[in-house]
Amino acid sequence: MPVPLPTPTETKLTPPDAAEARVIAGGVAAAVAPSGGLTGLQRMLIEAVTDAMTGFVVPGRNVPRLDAQEFARAMAHRDAGFRARMLDFMLLCALVLNPLPEEVVERVESYAREMSTDDAMLRIAQRYAHGSLGLALVDFQRSGYMETWDPAHTEALHASGALSDAWEQRSNDLELARQWERLRELPEGTFGRSVVSFYDARGFEFPGRPGSAPPLLAQHDWMHVLGGYGSTVEAELEVFAFISRANDDPRAFSLLAGVISLFETGYMASGMGLFQYDRGHLSHEGMAIRLADALRRGALIGAHARGPDLLRIDWFERAHLPVEAVREELGVVAKSDAALEAGSVGPWEAGGISPYQYAAGQRKAEAEGRVYESFGATPN
Repeated sequence: MPVPLPTPTETKLTPPDAAEARVIAGGVAAAVAPSGGLTGLQRMLIEAVTDAMTGFVVPGRNVPRLDAQEFARAMAHRDAGFRARMLDFMLLCALVLNPLPEEVVERVESYAREMSTDDAMLRIAQRYAHGSLGLALVDFQRSGYMETWDPAHTEALHASGALSDAWEQRSNDLELARQWERLRELPEGTFGRSVVSFYDARGFEFPGRPGSAPPLLAQHDWMHVLGGYGSTVEAELEVFAFISRANDDPRAFSLLAGVISLFETGYMASGMGLFQYDRGHLSHEGMAIRLADALRRGALIGAHARGPDLLRIDWFERAHLPVEAVREELGVVAKSDAALEAGSVGPWEAGGISPYQYAAGQRKAEAEGRVYESFGATPN
């Protein structure tokens, strides 16, 4: 029988202790393990995320395997938000499987039922397990984060007309392009001027011009600068973990699920109006730790700034501020030592730019008759 949500007086609001961290890791491991046992990536994710989010190291091989009822009873004093995050944790570790066994999806669904929670990504996982990738893409476009989109949100993006679809392209919006171009007038060190440098180093076009990213996707470029993440595919996984976990609406998890489907399993061929699939990047050495730290940093923003949707903030209103001032306002903390040791780099460091972007930046500078500057970023 599903475990009901606690009353306000019964709700446990303190962070997990060591015992609960073991319970969480054990429940997730039991929920997502395929018939041959946890994969190496799953085990690394469980260990890294548990460590980053609770502060306790829990070896993935030595945790109590709790079934759905046992785990739900262990969550009896946790509220709907906490339980939703537990389901997200399970989905994260299930969606890295390719193929995704039906038995794993059904098991995760049983944990969700017993916890009295749900997530649209469960239905997408079902599609993946059945091989219905086209239907999964349709579900992605209609549910999760996309379900929260309203054309009224366009105002924060500064497009000249309402966007009926979140990832709608605007390649001939002169006023939008001019607004981005005016960021060049800001002093060095400001948030907006740093984003311009980010674009120039990589040869990116400003939103509103041909070849540019959709206005909503361009919002995440500000997060590369804010969070201190490079622009490789691995860094994209970090950025979307950072964005999705900062948002107090659990539906934002679909943003992270989407980039995992693009850049780990390849379940999605394209997404977000620009990205094309490129498999296996979450499996790279150190990426589980880097992703987990991005989730931690996002969660701390959520706690500090009341769960903001970082893709819908009007960043032009803060463009004149120093980057550090914006970080302080939102509660952006430094990366962990473990993430840095695992290879997480910023946009102005070695490894913080892809070879393609580096070359594109050089070509664009030459075409515009200016000296190319990468601001310290070089490809590995």
